[in-house]
Amino acid sequence: MVRLTRIYTRGGDKGETSLGDGSRVKKHDPRVVAYGDVDEANSVVGLARLHTTGEADAMLARIQNDLFDLGADLCTPDEPNPKYPPLRVAKEQVTRLEREIDAMNAKLKPLDSFILPGGSAAAAYLHLARTVSRRAERRMTELAEHDAINPVAIEYINRLSDHLFVLSRHLNDDGAKDVLWVPGKNR
Repeated sequence: MVRLTRIYTRGGDKGETSLGDGSRVKKHDPRVVAYGDVDEANSVVGLARLHTTGEADAMLARIQNDLFDLGADLCTPDEPNPKYPPLRVAKEQVTRLEREIDAMNAKLKPLDSFILPGGSAAAAYLHLARTVSRRAERRMTELAEHDAINPVAIEYINRLSDHLFVLSRHLNDDGAKDVLWVPGKNR
């Protein structure tokens, strides 16, 4: 269990940080950058939650907890015989996102245009969270080219951006308040 008694440690004053296994790396290490982007996505989900209630807020609360799981997964390199089993994102977390996407999407009419971020405040923040999640996904796939990472973690972040997109439409009165892109409108 995590116990924080001091917030500053001075351990990072020379540009390094500790990973979950205790190893030290540069703060710009691809692993740190990847879980930093996940943390940023989590923060934006928190902003969206300021504008949600009910089941949408409950979904986002679960997602925020999952994003901490994902950060913990990413910050702990794979090693053959760890002293403690690392926390890893599980397939059930991906499956839950898929079930929620399917349930929300069943109420939405198909799109015939791309959507501009906006509509309601909640939807706008969810679009921002979606784009930060996509960046985190790019960082994670880049990391996976050089280091072993949990493949379910990549599935999760990929599905998350889809979930945030569909939830944004759901919170825009099931798409009625979506702002559609009109190609070449201002030429």
